[in-house]
Amino acid sequence: MKSNLLIFVDFKNKCVVSQINKLKIFNDPIYGFITIPNALIYDLVQHPYFQRLRRISQMGLSYLVYPGANHTRFHHALGCMHLMQKAVDVLRFKGVSISSEEENALFIAILLHDVGHGPFSHAMEKSIVENVHHEEISLLFMNQLNVEFNGQLSLAIQVFKGEYYRKFMLQLISSQLDMDRMDYLKRDSFYSGVAEGNVNSERLIQMMNVVDDYLVIEEKGIYSVEKFLMSRRLMYWQAYLHKTSLVAELILMKILKRAKELTLKGMQLPCSESLLFFMQNKVIIDSFDAETLDLFAQLDDFDIIGALKAWQKQDDFILSSLSKMIVNRDLLKIKLTSEKVAIEELQPLKERFAMENNISLLETNYFIFKGKIKNQAYSKEAEPIRILKKDSTIEDVIESSDQLNLKSLSKLVTKYYICFPKQLL
Repeated sequence: MKSNLLIFVDFKNKCVVSQINKLKIFNDPIYGFITIPNALIYDLVQHPYFQRLRRISQMGLSYLVYPGANHTRFHHALGCMHLMQKAVDVLRFKGVSISSEEENALFIAILLHDVGHGPFSHAMEKSIVENVHHEEISLLFMNQLNVEFNGQLSLAIQVFKGEYYRKFMLQLISSQLDMDRMDYLKRDSFYSGVAEGNVNSERLIQMMNVVDDYLVIEEKGIYSVEKFLMSRRLMYWQAYLHKTSLVAELILMKILKRAKELTLKGMQLPCSESLLFFMQNKVIIDSFDAETLDLFAQLDDFDIIGALKAWQKQDDFILSSLSKMIVNRDLLKIKLTSEKVAIEELQPLKERFAMENNISLLETNYFIFKGKIKNQAYSKEAEPIRILKKDSTIEDVIESSDQLNLKSLSKLVTKYYICFPKQLL
């Protein structure tokens, strides 16, 4: 992060005063130089809420599969803001009116869109917090920052919530072809080494326009959209839903559930103060007051990893065994199938494991379980990706594309899995 230093002389007090120029530059391995456009954005980046994202992994436990996937949500948020800067420039060049206030609102909204992510957030959302989505927490953080910054985030919050009258602005932040997806596909592809996920975000942005207040892609950019959707499908199967990444996240969910269960029974488990709070209390979105939000802001990946290292040595067989699996990367066996798994198939495995480890059949659910995963690269039910044809008509990309396989990407693909200890093979 580089900056210039402004020096001026205070003749009245006869001293030299220095002031850091807040228009800083980040050197990003994906895009090159990313600029901070104004002092408010700089102050938001410097805020502890945002700096915390340096300690939140972008791809969770995927580094257990792809060793290079150690980049953070801090990287991703800055990358999204950079793409938004490019998008605003392109749209203005094409005659779309965007005021400086709207521009700033777009920058702030995309910068902070993921600020509500917790450590290994998808595992947290399904374990120690009660189905509280990260976008809801992002909004809570934005509201708190709006108080601290004297209302300067009001328009950004309006856009983020979809309450602003210009619909295309929300589409730039959250849609099936937004700055968020453009960055995470390109970035995650780069750091994981999964080349199939690489997308041409520059080309996609250059092809953007606005018609009747909706974001559209000019017809000559349709092949880039097709590549984008195919890349998204491949990244989900090869990275985000990779079976090893999947089983690691499932184990982490089981660990956090077990830790919360033991804590509520009165067991004292070593962990940080902020993590302990969420294990001792039932936390739902309505209970997220200022104190809870502050404790959540103190949570990051290091709280979880530190806890796992300590929990390896606990007397509880379940917590200890599962924690060792993550720390030592000695995970449960996972098998994927296209056919639904009957619960009866797991019963013999549970009975054997219960007998060998002197635990109850109910407790074997921490080690032997089934579930399903879904992948849909393009949803017909969501806001469509609109293609602006040369005759000025607008079509859904599925209708405009001459690729038969693109229609198949709108179909929901479901796979089923079972997980069990390797010793049961």
